[in-house]
Amino acid sequence: MGGRHRTDELDGGFDPQYEPPPPRRRAGRGTVFVPLAGAVALAVLLGVAAYVVVNKSPGCAGEKVKLSVVASPDIQPAVQKIATRFGKSGRAVDGKCVAVTVKAADPADVANAMAGTGPTSGKLDPDLWIPDSSLWLSGVKNAPEPAGNAASTPVVLAASRTGADKLQSAFSPSWTGLMSAANAGNPDGLARKVRVLTLDPTQNAAGLGALLAGSAVLKQGGGSEETLVGVLRQLSESTVSTPDSMFATLTKAAARIPVGVTSEQAVWSYNTTTTPSNPTVALYPAEGTVSLDYPIIVTAKDATTRKAAQALATEVTSPNGRKTVQDFGFRTPDGKGGSLLKPDNGVSAKKPSAIPLPDAATVTRLSQAWHQIKLGTRLLALIDVSGSMAEPTDTDGLTRMRAISEIGIEGLKLFPDKTEIGVWVFSDNLRGEGVDWKPVVQIGPLAQQTNGVTRRDLISRQLRQLTPTPNGNTGLNDSLWAAYQKMTKEYAPDKVNTILLFTDGVNDDPNGGISDTEIVRKLKQAYDPKRPVSVLIISFKTVKDEERAQTMAIAKATGGAAYFPQTVMEIRNIFLKGIARRLQ
Repeated sequence: MGGRHRTDELDGGFDPQYEPPPPRRRAGRGTVFVPLAGAVALAVLLGVAAYVVVNKSPGCAGEKVKLSVVASPDIQPAVQKIATRFGKSGRAVDGKCVAVTVKAADPADVANAMAGTGPTSGKLDPDLWIPDSSLWLSGVKNAPEPAGNAASTPVVLAASRTGADKLQSAFSPSWTGLMSAANAGNPDGLARKVRVLTLDPTQNAAGLGALLAGSAVLKQGGGSEETLVGVLRQLSESTVSTPDSMFATLTKAAARIPVGVTSEQAVWSYNTTTTPSNPTVALYPAEGTVSLDYPIIVTAKDATTRKAAQALATEVTSPNGRKTVQDFGFRTPDGKGGSLLKPDNGVSAKKPSAIPLPDAATVTRLSQAWHQIKLGTRLLALIDVSGSMAEPTDTDGLTRMRAISEIGIEGLKLFPDKTEIGVWVFSDNLRGEGVDWKPVVQIGPLAQQTNGVTRRDLISRQLRQLTPTPNGNTGLNDSLWAAYQKMTKEYAPDKVNTILLFTDGVNDDPNGGISDTEIVRKLKQAYDPKRPVSVLIISFKTVKDEERAQTMAIAKATGGAAYFPQTVMEIRNIFLKGIARRLQ
């Protein structure tokens, strides 16, 4: 997204208990297939193309029609076989034979080339394109209607055979379980037993399909938007660079059982072409799943070339074409699996229940949310240590200061090590007359060490040591303005830049300073939507209408938000869900 960053915010047929026979080596040299649609190696993208030599026949002679086909790497071998057969048949188009080249290319690259919206790894201008999913078409303006579908394969969860056995007591294969295990807002839940892995949904259709299926199930079950963003935040830190890396990780012994998201065909391909000692098992979500649908897109502009492309599309969708794609571990477009989809290969031919793909607007919204989540965070926590913070939160005697400190420590778990965080405290005259704020921890990456101590641990220590200033007033406006100037001056364009203000009231500074009206005016003037620094406020125990109005005016001036919790539990929910949603 350009411009301003928003800151507010397995029934599927397979039983993992099966005992498969020892892995078998396939006769002959075999073919190594790329198991997933995205993250294609540059050498594959640029080099591995097969040229179909067309035998002359009485029906065609002379100059040939050159037909350029680009296919998703996982289905390219099947399309190549079909194209070879098509060429040898001597099929004539306008009296000319057809010479076909079939290249493998990352669907994201082709979509970017067609839409002109992103980087590509070479010139990509095919006459016929077969991506792994119609999802790629949502970003292509005036995309042609598919001339049929080449194949299908469902998006599944995956674990190693030994991992699947261990999952029986911890995890029921489902999108609900996956979302629970991947929720950054609940690190002490299922996430303690299960580690979720995914490929970048902006580069891999199976990764995007999984997010769409999971969010659909979450929404249907009444789940909150905050939970979804918590999942996105966690998954953004759990992506693997390539399909091969995912399968390698699934087989490693670990305290938390790794569960990946991939396609059924990728599982089949991994098991049948690498003969692993610990095969991967496809786990079919109980709620159903989405499928990759391999649309056939004719993009040729020349009339004769378009006829050739249509003829090849007809061959791909013919009974022989359907049989060929099944031989490569795919299903037909209606979901029918071939004889090779069997437990011996880690999969099941039983057709899983279907979750329909959402509309283009939903796809775009989720993709944008992912981009937002992937942005780094630069955060300055501004914490009120005035005298009123010594007051109890409720009948158990816990002070407001202690409640904020403990929840702040817990909230640190939400942020990855690359997050840049600093802490200031404020009351009045903390560093001499008229200087109401004091830096406690300078802003920097949480993983950065000073004298052998990480910034994450240093912040935790400082939060535990915070104490209210006896008889201290609330020099909020001067402190906030100083913090805002710092964050604006040190703005990081590749991050979400935010001030997180914890307080229990509004400005109360007997020494004067910036007035309530003036702070709102200053913030409005300083706010730059192209370099946004937003203020998020958690104002505890604030009930007076005029105080709430002032607090909301401050937040609104910077595109931020204000929350007014009355209990510790409300603070917890805001911090762990709402703030995670807005900052990550």
